[in-house]
Amino acid sequence: MSERLVVIGADAAGMSAASQARRLKGPDELEIVAFERGRFTSYSACGIPYWVGGQVDGRDELIARTPEEHRERAIDLRMRTEVTEIDVRGRRVRARDLDSDAESWTAYDKLVIATGARPVRPDLPGIDAPGVHGVQTLEDGQALLDTLRHTRGDRAVVVGAGYIGVEMAEALVNRGYRVTVVNRGAQPMATLDPDMGALVGEAMAGMGMEMVNGAAVTKILTGEDGRVRAVATDDAEYPADVVILGMGVRPNTDLAREAGLPLGEHGGLLTDLAMRVRGHENIWAGGDCVEVLDLVSGRERHVALGTHANKQGQTIGWGVGGDYATFPGVVGTAVSKVCDLEIARTGLREKDARAAGLQYVTATIESTSRAGYFPGSALMTVKMLAERRTGRLLGVQIVGREGAAKRVDIAAVALTAGLTADQLTTLDLGYAPPFSPVWDPILVAARKAVGAVRRAG
Repeated sequence: MSERLVVIGADAAGMSAASQARRLKGPDELEIVAFERGRFTSYSACGIPYWVGGQVDGRDELIARTPEEHRERAIDLRMRTEVTEIDVRGRRVRARDLDSDAESWTAYDKLVIATGARPVRPDLPGIDAPGVHGVQTLEDGQALLDTLRHTRGDRAVVVGAGYIGVEMAEALVNRGYRVTVVNRGAQPMATLDPDMGALVGEAMAGMGMEMVNGAAVTKILTGEDGRVRAVATDDAEYPADVVILGMGVRPNTDLAREAGLPLGEHGGLLTDLAMRVRGHENIWAGGDCVEVLDLVSGRERHVALGTHANKQGQTIGWGVGGDYATFPGVVGTAVSKVCDLEIARTGLREKDARAAGLQYVTATIESTSRAGYFPGSALMTVKMLAERRTGRLLGVQIVGREGAAKRVDIAAVALTAGLTADQLTTLDLGYAPPFSPVWDPILVAARKAVGAVRRAG
């Protein structure tokens, strides 16, 4: 007899799991039913700012696989259908068709939860006014573009200065808007240490963006027509024809919580290395709704990235299909850009190291992306953290121009391998003047970190 796999959520993790399971088992062995509350599947949410900014031609460019393509692979994909309840004991889910409101139960032998994350949207006066947008889904991106095309004026306020905030600030600058970024933190990019975030803030200000740090939005002000006209803080008002919310995301785990499944400190589902939900042999979870092991600190954390979601989906698919694979954890690597400024980090920040009870040293250097004499050489700043006693690499942050961000991959590999700063200095990296100085910036920072470790005894 065939088994039935039910998948909740049809984006990166969910459909990677379904597709991998289908590769391992045919329709006669495994029936696959997937529920998706939206109108699109398997798309790149990370590409939305570049679509809005005009660097990507259209919405369809961001879609890796359509619902029809999934169905051609014998996956019963039910769009615009929201799962409203998981009955763990009865091994079934209840779903509601969002167009007809019809509800029905579907039994499962195996369940994959890939419900993603939901954007932070504080309960503020005016937050739902026309002209205020989040940018989590393709539907959100289309709604924002529709607003931009039909709204007079050129003033935009971005609330939040994390990855989405800075990328949307760039998109709006590219569209000719005067951009104000209102940021609750002392510096933009809270995923960096404050000294590195300050470099990002200085660069954004130099690009003509107004940076307002240390300010919390208290309300969205509207005009007589009900549309947004300004964003207010305790101290000021900032005129706005459009407002973008980029305040981060949280795991979308209400269904899991109501079903009694285990959640972690950050609200994400807890799984084992095979991505099985802890204590449940027939339930898996992956993507932005789970917490993952940080390989550097040894703690669970929530990291919402498509790279992880796709890998976790593959791992789940192997397990569902009767084989075995693991997702061991992450080191927290991420890159971004705002105009020509590249931003990268991996591993721990100083506050993360302190929270993990680690004693550490830091080293910060300035270097160039190529040999200094070679045309096109650009400056970058590299900050490195190493454990005080052992010299073990703990984290790297990079802010610079062309050629800066992807150097973080060297550090990501070193972190995964558990290398020390001393070992990092001996890596045989590629060198030629068009690509790097004779001492790559990562190696220069490692040399300085080794010195700091030795001075610390």
